[in-house]
Amino acid sequence: MNDIGSNHHHRLWMYERMVKSRHFEDLIKPAYLEGKKPLFNMAKGPIPGEMHLSDGQEPCAVGVCAHLRPTDTVTATHRPHHVAIAKGVDLDAMAAEIFGKADGLSGGRGGHMHLFDPAVNFCCSGIIAQGLGPAVGAAMAARLRGRDDVAVAFLGDGAANQGAFHEALNLAAIWKAPVVFVIEDNRYGISVPKAECTAVARNADRAASYGMPGTHVPGNDPDLVHAAAGEAIARARRGEGPSLIEIETTRLEGHFMGDAEGYRPPGEVARLREQDPIPAYRRRLLADGFEAGELDGLEAAAKGAVEAAFAHARAGVLPEPEQAFLQVFVERAV
Repeated sequence: MNDIGSNHHHRLWMYERMVKSRHFEDLIKPAYLEGKKPLFNMAKGPIPGEMHLSDGQEPCAVGVCAHLRPTDTVTATHRPHHVAIAKGVDLDAMAAEIFGKADGLSGGRGGHMHLFDPAVNFCCSGIIAQGLGPAVGAAMAARLRGRDDVAVAFLGDGAANQGAFHEALNLAAIWKAPVVFVIEDNRYGISVPKAECTAVARNADRAASYGMPGTHVPGNDPDLVHAAAGEAIARARRGEGPSLIEIETTRLEGHFMGDAEGYRPPGEVARLREQDPIPAYRRRLLADGFEAGELDGLEAAAKGAVEAAFAHARAGVLPEPEQAFLQVFVERAV
């Protein structure tokens, strides 16, 4: 577990990681748009391709990852930065990977939707629901090794309608795998409202179909997420099987950068920004007796680390073109 044994320390840890994640996204926005104006072309600029920001979903990541060790496995989605940062992925190498640099996590080959850091057992994928099966596999591997490590699979509410979701929950339940499934319910599957594509109001209710606990966490609240995740992860470590957690959260940005968001009702984004979880959590911490100076210091250090990572990424070199086909296929002796 992270060195945040007391209630005081784990709450400061969560706040620091949320600030770090948000500042990371704040620096991505202008960098991503470089070279893409006046006519938006996602192939241009220092960060080509799609970009999915996690602004507003930070409580989901920190409340869960506060309970995890480097040896625990986390699989995340195409919107992965907040989870990667909460899990402890190397910030310099992560930024370099997003910029496609040679010293990135995967040598610049993966980009922002395919971040892999074996040092902390983190991975993500641009394929919807792809990480659920590997999370179950990682959980079973830990059991076979005689360890009490767990796996956590993050997914969106849209992914709960994929076949892989039901297959993974079914196998996890049969095998009593030490895995926790975490649904980040931001109420949209890309541009489709949850109510128009999901037959149940709460995906947590689906857990009962597989004989596992299902917990619904309202309010995008880091403390409530932390409490729910603590119970589920402890249960998995004890060998009592999988759990499902559904977290109400908010996507403050579009599905991807450049999304015109015409599907949003008028005023929705402004209303959600008024509920931004980071300033709300700072206000709660101050009300609970935390010192403003302590929070200011954490914010400054977090932002400094992010800025140093981006400076490192921009200064890095691109991989040589002749390396494009390396590490793509595994050669076998005939």
